[in-house]
Amino acid sequence: MRILITGAAGFLGQRLIRALAQRGTLGGQPLAHLILLDQVTPATPAGMPCKVTARATDLTAPGALDAALDDRPDVVFHLAAVVSSAAEADLDLGMAVNFDVTRTLLEACRARGLSDTRLIMASSVATYGGDLPPVLDDMTAVTPQSSYGTQKAMSELLVNDYSRRGLVDGRVLRLPTIVIRPGRPNAAASSFASSILREPLNHEEAVCPVPTDLELFVMSPGKVIEALLHGAGIPEHAFGPWRSLMLPGITVSVAGMLDSLRTLGGDEALARVKHQPDPRIEAIVASWPARFDTRRAQQLGFKSDNNFGEIVEAFLDDRAKPL
Repeated sequence: MRILITGAAGFLGQRLIRALAQRGTLGGQPLAHLILLDQVTPATPAGMPCKVTARATDLTAPGALDAALDDRPDVVFHLAAVVSSAAEADLDLGMAVNFDVTRTLLEACRARGLSDTRLIMASSVATYGGDLPPVLDDMTAVTPQSSYGTQKAMSELLVNDYSRRGLVDGRVLRLPTIVIRPGRPNAAASSFASSILREPLNHEEAVCPVPTDLELFVMSPGKVIEALLHGAGIPEHAFGPWRSLMLPGITVSVAGMLDSLRTLGGDEALARVKHQPDPRIEAIVASWPARFDTRRAQQLGFKSDNNFGEIVEAFLDDRAKPL
């Protein structure tokens, strides 16, 4: 099994690599070659069960994907992206990475006749927005209200069309807001959703830039990695003609998140959260819907977290594990 991962140095990419290393297989087949690309050289754990090629690569450069695709990967995990606030701040950068790289990847697969290659693209809840029904599903029209959401929506349509034509076997997984991410806050508009829990639990202050009644559709990092791996193993016919689906997250308000913080960290942890409204962040995040009918994803075997407290406890468990 030959696997290519774009965005392999990122948060999800690194978790996915570790999961593959622990399993040693994907879809019941042993790993043969893992090709890892990102703007910096991706780290790899010791004792990888297969050949590994890790390269620092500007994916927007001409021919950047040629060597990786010449290896004819069986599976491509396309995780490379410029996050929401950064894409909103720099339209050219967001278009180059979030859309142009996706189109280049699809065209390169087409040129090499990689019709059986399974392409798993990470998309986002940000593809939805605006005046929407109370509960959405996979077939709700995408009406993004940000450049990031627009770039992801355009990429989704391309993956669907190339799959319809039999040029690649694409699967688009729309990710809920991922919490709790380890590390430090990044440029994503949703970064606060992790920092208002992570920092107080680490005895540091955090800023909440949105109203506490705002609701989010969320998923833990562990469940996202399970979904990526599961998505690569589903037979092509099971997806049907529409290759985009929303993963089964859970709906929680910011107030509910802070209640979980108080339960697990006490009043002292809750007091470390400072409320400072940021209209720019609120405008982006508030455009993302928070309630979905994800029966299609569940029928395909994708799993959600059981509740938000479980997500926080998983973060605490991960934090206690040695690197």
